[in-house]
Amino acid sequence: ITAFGCGIGEDFDLEKARYGKIIIMTDADVDGAHIRTLLLTFFYRYMQPLIKEGHVFIAQPPLYLVRKGQKHLYAYSDDELQTVLDEVGRDSNPYIQRYKGLGEMNPEQLWETTMNPDGRTILQVHLEDAAEADAIFSILMGDKVEPRRQFIEANADKVRNLDL
Repeated sequence: ITAFGCGIGEDFDLEKARYGKIIIMTDADVDGAHIRTLLLTFFYRYMQPLIKEGHVFIAQPPLYLVRKGQKHLYAYSDDELQTVLDEVGRDSNPYIQRYKGLGEMNPEQLWETTMNPDGRTILQVHLEDAAEADAIFSILMGDKVEPRRQFIEANADKVRNLDL
């Protein structure tokens, strides 16, 4: 809150913001997604104008590095990994590294893939439906267990990437 400079809640003043972009950079796995959700919930609840005015972004670090000879390619999802493997040739036994977190990348890799403004991919956070977002945040982060259980049961079949 201090670093952003714009206050919080009723004291929030977007004009005092020290940064034009706030980029959430978490691991590319399920744990990183959870942390990202918690941060987005915080921004939504206490600093919503940052989202409404387009100042919040999500960094997209790679999940995999595929190396074949001097060639190295990054994959940002399991599906993209399959495409990259098809491109380099599966029969040639390419080296595949799955990043369990940002800390597994060396500084040059992190700069090249996630931090360099010339090559990184960042997603701008938008508020499509504030009422629906607030309702979902309340269900998932609230203290009532039954609505959360019902939400999970109703949406369990939509899960695509589950890291156990």
